[in-house]
Amino acid sequence: MKESVFVWLAVLIPVFGLAQNTHLASAGPTSDTSPAQKKPLELKERRILPLFGEVSKTSEQIDEEIKFLSECDKSFTSRTEASSFFTARAWEYLQEGSLDTACYRFNLAQLLNDKNVEAYWGLGVVSYQRENWVDAKRMLSKGISLQGDNVPLLVDLSTVDLKLYAITSRKEELDEAGELLKHAMTIDSTYALGQYNLSLLHYNLNELDKAWEHLHKGRTLDLSQMNFEFVELLKAKLPDPQGFFK
Repeated sequence: MKESVFVWLAVLIPVFGLAQNTHLASAGPTSDTSPAQKKPLELKERRILPLFGEVSKTSEQIDEEIKFLSECDKSFTSRTEASSFFTARAWEYLQEGSLDTACYRFNLAQLLNDKNVEAYWGLGVVSYQRENWVDAKRMLSKGISLQGDNVPLLVDLSTVDLKLYAITSRKEELDEAGELLKHAMTIDSTYALGQYNLSLLHYNLNELDKAWEHLHKGRTLDLSQMNFEFVELLKAKLPDPQGFFK
């Protein structure tokens, strides 16, 4: 289920990320930057924000959560099982493009089990699809804090860092992407998206020979995930040393 989501998350970066010229107004969540959004959110609005907006709960929200948890306790053998159920449904909604519904289901999964890595992972992907890069980074980081050797998750977070670098030109984003990819590839160098992200990393560092090296490693692992527009960008700076791409 998640495998196709990883593909969406990573292949957007090389071309669209490099084309970005706008800059983030601040390092904080975008939801904090608009005065119109500082008014208290209604419960229906909180449901479709990652972790219900991460704001103090109202009595209405608390009552709703108590009722929800009670119903789940009756329907499932454990809250962990219930959390997995809602996570699975959330991925399905995400694949259908129903971001609001997916976000709410991931929130419920996290409410049931705050150690459910996939809940944070899914919220990160939802945020990415909404082009809320800062929230995406924060949610994926929460998942990694629980499962630091998860290679696809590490690579997904590196993707967000590369996107943020494309927008802000902050070197620390590039440095963090490099550390994440180094760790991920130490664990599993056969994960193709990791090799493709390393190619983009070295492209941004103007280390073009290394960019080609990792691009070819990714190609031999999984050609279907290659971004050919990025190949053209790389060729424009340095022809393929292997002569594979003419």
